[in-house]
Amino acid sequence: MHISPLGRCVFMSSAVMERKKWRRLALHQRVICIHQVVGRLICDASIIYHILSAWPYYCLVTASTSILAKTSITRIPDLFTMSLHQKPPFRAEHLGSLLRPSELLEVRHQIDHGEKGLEKDLKAAEDASIQDIVKKQLGLGFHGVSDGEYRRHMFWGTFFPGLNGFEEIQQPDIDIFRMYVPDIAAFTESGHKPGETVICTGKIKHVGSTYVDQWNYLKNLLPAEKQHEAKLTLAAPEWYHLRYKTGRAYPTDVYASDAEYFADIAKAYRAELKILYDNGLRNVQIDDPNLAYFCSEKMLQGFKDNNEDSDALLDSYIKLYNDCLSERPADFHIGVHLCRGNFVGGRHFSEGGYDAIATKLFRDLNVDTYYLEYDTPRAGGFEPLKFLPKHKNVILGLITSKFPALEDIEQMKRKVYQAAELIAEGAGESREQALNRLGVSPQCGFASHSDGNNVGKEDMIKKLELVRKLADAIWPGQP
Repeated sequence: MHISPLGRCVFMSSAVMERKKWRRLALHQRVICIHQVVGRLICDASIIYHILSAWPYYCLVTASTSILAKTSITRIPDLFTMSLHQKPPFRAEHLGSLLRPSELLEVRHQIDHGEKGLEKDLKAAEDASIQDIVKKQLGLGFHGVSDGEYRRHMFWGTFFPGLNGFEEIQQPDIDIFRMYVPDIAAFTESGHKPGETVICTGKIKHVGSTYVDQWNYLKNLLPAEKQHEAKLTLAAPEWYHLRYKTGRAYPTDVYASDAEYFADIAKAYRAELKILYDNGLRNVQIDDPNLAYFCSEKMLQGFKDNNEDSDALLDSYIKLYNDCLSERPADFHIGVHLCRGNFVGGRHFSEGGYDAIATKLFRDLNVDTYYLEYDTPRAGGFEPLKFLPKHKNVILGLITSKFPALEDIEQMKRKVYQAAELIAEGAGESREQALNRLGVSPQCGFASHSDGNNVGKEDMIKKLELVRKLADAIWPGQP
């Protein structure tokens, strides 16, 4: 891997100077030594912050590892590696979607009800709303700033409708759906048709990004040194597959198998990620309730009753993810957010802990960070976090976005420490090391559907303030 000039300079001199000393020192003395060396080279804390912000977090670690290998130094002190927390993710996060202001919703509702000629009004309302919410996020101390998903009707946006080969079906045949998939079951059992039905009708091809304009507008509202921190949320690659029965997600005369279909989805996804990366995006959160549905005993029983192999399907989805991400640069942070539904009014669709999928989710899925719902008992306990590898992060979604009541901060702190203990136990590390791979957030967005949850604007602000306060209490001084 390429080592930056900065990393080579800092660590070459320090390693050569201190080689013999490293061999003699006990662990606690080594910690002191490395801080003395770095302190002599870079004494201004603000310089350290800007250097770490401007270069990929791994640059220093990679450089030091390479130098140490050449000097017979066998390890980097734990405290030093702990100080290089990956940025992103951050200690305080939110999940992207934020409550839309009434002015924006009013224009959108007029358009939804058939009024014409309001495109410019909508764009103006979106722009003004995004400018305001970006300032608000920065003022609250958040680094993974989003545009609130203010240009979207639903959280997943328009990736699939923007591909050649996909069409939205207004009156779908109910027979194409797996009726035991949680969101499909919730809609049909309440007498409604399943939500937005987009289906493959031909050969899939990426013909241009539907996200890049959203990203560029957000990026240009931020100072250059903060643009790499901002976050864009993306649709899950298998979003329009799980809901459909086997063989009904695509025409069989176009794709003979899921493998062929997934190959073109992955190709389109890679093209999308490249465009976004080339435009400066470095922080992606993929929103995927589908993966959490594999924790639902009710859905898993539906697969068994229909003689379908849910384990094999989950394996195929993880392979699809990994194919989608196979060409991403090393400084492109990718996280995946799992929740059990967050529809209008904060309605959820499924229940079940992560136990059923923990091994595959944490060890086989090639992402950096997991944003996990943990605000209610329906998400289970923290025990599955024992399977988290040492090189991955978890953002604990402890604060609910569904209701306005504020959580007790001391109870939330205890939960973070409990999660850290279990991660440490599974990874064979200290609680402090495990804490270094954690952050906190709401369990989901505040408006996965544009109409939002059962909270007001001030309620949302108080929730976000609580997230920031909780993070500061556990990791003081960290972003």
